Amino acid sequence: MSHRIAAGALLAALSLLAGCATLRTLNANRPDVPLVYSGTRLDWYAIHGGCCPLDHFGAEPPPHPALDLPGSVLLDTLFLPFTLAAELGVALNVSGGL
Repeated sequence: MSHRIAAGALLAALSLLAGCATLRTLNANRPDVPLVYSGTRLDWYAIHGGCCPLDHFGAEPPPHPALDLPGSVLLDTLFLPFTLAAELGVALNVSGGL
């Protein structure tokens, strides 16, 4: 029974990640939209019935913003140093690989 619960939780987490507002807003790459806590702000905006999210955030909200909100808060918090740097115009010059 616990394997089914774990599999269900993993499936739910993966399905929510596909509609994650944080990833949607950061991938929009528009200069006129906010970056700091953008996914959380998009979810909150959609929950309260805001119009025209594409104009304000550069992305459409996920189908179930109330379910996405906790994950967006977590990801926005993890990405906070990078989004603050981008908002302030600081170039981090980060590269990966060997």
